[in-house]
Amino acid sequence: MPTTPLTFTGARLIDGTGAAPVTDAELHTDANGDLTYAGPAAGAPPRPEGARTVDVAGRTVLPGFIDCHVHFAVATPAEIGQRFAADPTVATLRTARRMRETLHAGVTTARDLGGAPAGFRTAVADGLIEGPRLHTAVRILGHTGGHADFTTPDGYDTSSGLGEIVDTVDQTRIAVRRLLREGADVIKLCATGGMGSPHDQPDDEGLSEEEIRTVVDEVSRHGGRPVAAHAQGLAGIMNALRGGVTSVEHAYGLDDEACDLAGERGAFIVPTLSTTFEGIDPARMEPYHYEKKIRWSERTKVNIARAIERGVKIALGTDSGVCPHARNLRELTHLVALGMSPMDALVAGTRTGAELLGIADRVGTLEPGKAADLVVCDGDPLADISVLADPARIHHVVQQGVVRKSPVPAA
Repeated sequence: MPTTPLTFTGARLIDGTGAAPVTDAELHTDANGDLTYAGPAAGAPPRPEGARTVDVAGRTVLPGFIDCHVHFAVATPAEIGQRFAADPTVATLRTARRMRETLHAGVTTARDLGGAPAGFRTAVADGLIEGPRLHTAVRILGHTGGHADFTTPDGYDTSSGLGEIVDTVDQTRIAVRRLLREGADVIKLCATGGMGSPHDQPDDEGLSEEEIRTVVDEVSRHGGRPVAAHAQGLAGIMNALRGGVTSVEHAYGLDDEACDLAGERGAFIVPTLSTTFEGIDPARMEPYHYEKKIRWSERTKVNIARAIERGVKIALGTDSGVCPHARNLRELTHLVALGMSPMDALVAGTRTGAELLGIADRVGTLEPGKAADLVVCDGDPLADISVLADPARIHHVVQQGVVRKSPVPAA
């Protein structure tokens, strides 16, 4: 749908490519919501006819951020096992609200790795609701008693279908076909147990290497999709990497060998550090979840710091729903705390995320011909990355050339 062209002036531009910032920059968008110019004001072409001019007064303009691991359908970990009791209409509206709040926090694209049906993606694309451009896994594949199994002793699934149980290679292949039929953009599987699941431990193995290879093979037979592996303990991380997954989610137990294998296979790591730095709240968690988090927290920080130091390909992901929604860009501060440079953290949250999702030709960097997804924030995140962590300091959010958030005029 045509939109009003925009011209941003007075900007400090960080374009997401890793290039040095431009201190006095100008950006132009066209009626299709694409960028036509992003660079020094001194070299800018004529402004688009009829463009709305936005003077950002020395603030920083960056690409819209990409969170590669969210769960919009739940607000807290405890809700996962209570989905069966939720009013579906209210639950849908709450999910839509969380999506809008996340967009306003600076996340213009997100990947939901369990809980959001494909209809939410369509609702955003059709303009029925405001939220990040969405990729969704729909449900999570796991085995009986594993991370995706929230079944009570009497056989009731308290998660209302958040997980899909598979216990053989044949069941795995059929489940992938079912998810593709339901519109999944990515297949999420459990290669290990987890923190929030009631029946297992993070070091337990989940789907076998053969079953993981089956997922990857079945996806490749149907046009290809990314495959994301929930993998926390080392054995499952290695199974996932050898099985050919696109990304390892969490990767808390990875070691030097796993880092090497990820590099060899071109796999991405999505470390979800927010769940380690700020997701440990006994008021929001079941006792077994809290105990596991406490036991793994420092180990996680050491291992992810090693991965950063070794140059493993890292994309931003928060696991929001386990940690609070609409605080996604705090993840950048955690990456920096473990040794990543501020510029590399910004790239992890923009260009690298777009590469992982397979949409780097359209989003992730501010370059002519790409979608005008951008945020305007206070201050300089290269000097203080935490300026992005507070949604109140995100002044503008633009998605495909449409202004989704702007400052409220003074009364």
